[in-house]
Amino acid sequence: MSLVKKFATVASGTLMSRALGFGREMLMAAALGTGPIADAFNAAFQFPNTFRRLFAEGAFNAAFVPLFAKEIETYGTDGAKRFSEEVFGVLFTALLALTIAMELAMPLIVRYLVAPGFADTPGKFEMTVRLATIMFPYLICMSLGAMMAGMLNSLRRYFAAAVAPVFLNIILIGVLAYSWHKGSDARTVGFALAWGVLAAGLVQLAIVWVAVRHAGISIGFRRPKMTPNVKRLLILALPAAITGGITQINQLIGTAIASAQDSAVSSLAYADRIYQLPLGVVGVAVAIVLLPELSRALKSGNLIEAANLQNRSVEFTLFLTLPAAAALLVMSEPIVGLVYERGAFAANNSTPIVAAILAIFGLGLPAFVLIKAFTPGYFAREDTRTPMIFAAISVAVNITTALTLFPQMGAPGIAVASAVAGWVNALMLLGVLIRRGHWGRDVPLMRRIPRLVLSAAVMGAALYFAEHWFAAQLASGSPLVVKATTLLALVAGGALLYFVTAFATGGADFGMIRRNVRRKGSPPVSEPNDSGSVDKH
Repeated sequence: MSLVKKFATVASGTLMSRALGFGREMLMAAALGTGPIADAFNAAFQFPNTFRRLFAEGAFNAAFVPLFAKEIETYGTDGAKRFSEEVFGVLFTALLALTIAMELAMPLIVRYLVAPGFADTPGKFEMTVRLATIMFPYLICMSLGAMMAGMLNSLRRYFAAAVAPVFLNIILIGVLAYSWHKGSDARTVGFALAWGVLAAGLVQLAIVWVAVRHAGISIGFRRPKMTPNVKRLLILALPAAITGGITQINQLIGTAIASAQDSAVSSLAYADRIYQLPLGVVGVAVAIVLLPELSRALKSGNLIEAANLQNRSVEFTLFLTLPAAAALLVMSEPIVGLVYERGAFAANNSTPIVAAILAIFGLGLPAFVLIKAFTPGYFAREDTRTPMIFAAISVAVNITTALTLFPQMGAPGIAVASAVAGWVNALMLLGVLIRRGHWGRDVPLMRRIPRLVLSAAVMGAALYFAEHWFAAQLASGSPLVVKATTLLALVAGGALLYFVTAFATGGADFGMIRRNVRRKGSPPVSEPNDSGSVDKH
């Protein structure tokens, strides 16, 4: 299967999840707006979700996948099964102990870590504690599910792990639709959503568990034991958890700071949902596919293939991410208006603030995606310490910038801090890869990047003027059908302009597409590039 086809397999599942996520957020915005229950739910849900990214997705996609791939290469399926059972026993026991401790300490955690600003609002504080207590066991389901997903990715079975998150949104949409039908008040909706999150975690775990069994690996429970393989995993996983979850760490910090201002937490959450669409579809898909592919290439000693995997991944991510960033920057207000402006959200006049946050996130989007493309270059070499140091620097930059800007800018200041921290992290990751010789000089890629930036800028300028030209059709009082049709037409026209400009300037060519589509993991062949030198594919 080609690299792009693997990206597409993962991205298709992620796209379904993100699209349904839009539906979920639209219903939630209409039901809760940016009011106190919305703030409480978003803060409470972000806590277990952050732990999931830290100790599950981040750690296992960075540490577990290379070790699992090595077991398959060295000892076959039996060795991989034994390693998985060793890890499962330790992981389940640790998660159970962590969950019990967190449940008992939840009031203190919410007061001092998750949302210290809520402590002065008794009703909001208690609601956040109760919702977080209901949802925190979601961590067990998703952490074990992330382990199963890592196994499936190593076995090159990507779809089940990618499609499982869809069911979180399906269940929450069902909860919101039922609550709307019954005419439930905001408090009742909040509790129903919390129980829906827990139910979704069980469903997602069941899906990947069945997929792993179907792949030929049946995992049994072993008594927790610190075997050499488990010790090696833990050594790699702790820094990898911090590195892989850096965006979520920064978001958790942002939520804690934003809790001092009414509606700021939910405003950040609504903007985050929109920019997560391109980040999830492109960035997460590339990171999931690139890590096992890069690990295999390095284990087999194929350094040219490894270098080309990295370069083609960056080429692919920038080709798709730069126009998305430009669109979010210049069209944030009509996008937010179309997606959320109804019900309680419209009554609170929340569109301008959420749009401002989304535009700033657009500036940081390429950095967030590049981090996903750069970190496998470290993790595949079992170096999780260096990215952890960069992640710590990024967190320090985020905290300093957020605390400086929040008093003057409010929630948009949190978004600025997140974007700045993302770019700092991405540039440090790239710089050290180059210095170590782990990032080969790729002349075609270096030529294409400024041309892709130019193409995105041309598209962004055209959309800026088009948005003002069609201001009446995009206005909040315009009928929904008119607003949606106009926005979709502008997006389609902008995309067409971008692709035409990219191909016309040489930012993209059919050779680039052909290389990625036909790539099957075989040894690269040499072809002449358009500068007359030899380009390794």
